[in-house]
Amino acid sequence: MTTEPDTIDARGLKCPLPVLKMEKRLAGLPPGASLVVLATDPMAKVDIPLFCRQKGHDCTVTTDGDVLHFAIVKG
Repeated sequence: MTTEPDTIDARGLKCPLPVLKMEKRLAGLPPGASLVVLATDPMAKVDIPLFCRQKGHDCTVTTDGDVLHFAIVKG
């Protein structure tokens, strides 16, 4: 059985809001859980991977037009 990862739609929000929303959601997830964050703020491309590295989470970034997709696996 596979489950869809949680998704945070932070499009239109300026940093640090996408990071803060992600941090809050990750706190309630078990290790190994997946989370997707959608963001349009260019600073998120720096801030979210940096936060993930500092906290031991895996983070993969892809783009679709002006939308950044962050696929995160909680460490």
